[in-house]
Amino acid sequence: MKEYKNLNLDEERALYHAENASITQCVFDGPADGESALKESRNIQVSDCDFHLRYPFWHTSNAVIENSRMTETCRAALWYDRNVKLKDCTMEGIKAVRECDEVEVDGCNITSPEFGWLSRGITIRNTTLHSEYPFLQSRNIEINHLTMTGKYSFQYVENMTIRNSHLDTKDAFWHSRNVTVFDSVIRGEYLAWYSKNLHLVRCKIIGTQPLCYAEGLVLEDCEMVGCDLSFEYSDVEARIIGHVDSVKNPRSGHIHAGSIGEIILDEYRIPDDSCEITQENN
Repeated sequence: MKEYKNLNLDEERALYHAENASITQCVFDGPADGESALKESRNIQVSDCDFHLRYPFWHTSNAVIENSRMTETCRAALWYDRNVKLKDCTMEGIKAVRECDEVEVDGCNITSPEFGWLSRGITIRNTTLHSEYPFLQSRNIEINHLTMTGKYSFQYVENMTIRNSHLDTKDAFWHSRNVTVFDSVIRGEYLAWYSKNLHLVRCKIIGTQPLCYAEGLVLEDCEMVGCDLSFEYSDVEARIIGHVDSVKNPRSGHIHAGSIGEIILDEYRIPDDSCEITQENN
């Protein structure tokens, strides 16, 4: 394996097409301001490096990147990659992961307004993510112990499982398909409108007007805090622990809660709705 160590590299495509290489304690920065340092690289191991320049890992395959730092100026760090593992890294540039296949993220701290777009096979563990618009149109995602702050999260995702996570976000899971969330806190507004086959298990849901226009929605032993106007026009099977502020015009299924502050079945309800609503205190 070829070794690159203790180098300062700033030229364009500094290590272009590197193969079977170890890159250690290198800094990618300097007056030449070159882009695409490791474009088209194969079978590389990167450790304790600093990336300040743009587009370092494009069309890269079979890479392990550990204990490295990609600063705010390191834009679009990983695009069109396959089989990349990121361990204990910091990523601060916009559009950090896009159009990638089989990316593992473990123990990382990420700030990237558009993270994880249009990708397949993302695995995330023990990670903190700050992103305005994460995971757009990605699929086959496994997440465990993610702490995330965002706005328009998980839109149009497909085939995703989330466990033991804290998601502080706004319009999460819109138009999502085949998503299951276990033992997590989800805080936001207008949660999961237009979703299909969303399954929430032992989750705490916080925020206004959640879970409307949904198909195949299932809640098992979930809490709902500050959730008013819930389930409008949704097909839902829900078992809710404790109180729900209000339920409005669900389409079909069964909603069972400890108590419901207000059940709204007004003139705008669907004429043939069939949802059964029950409470423990009745």
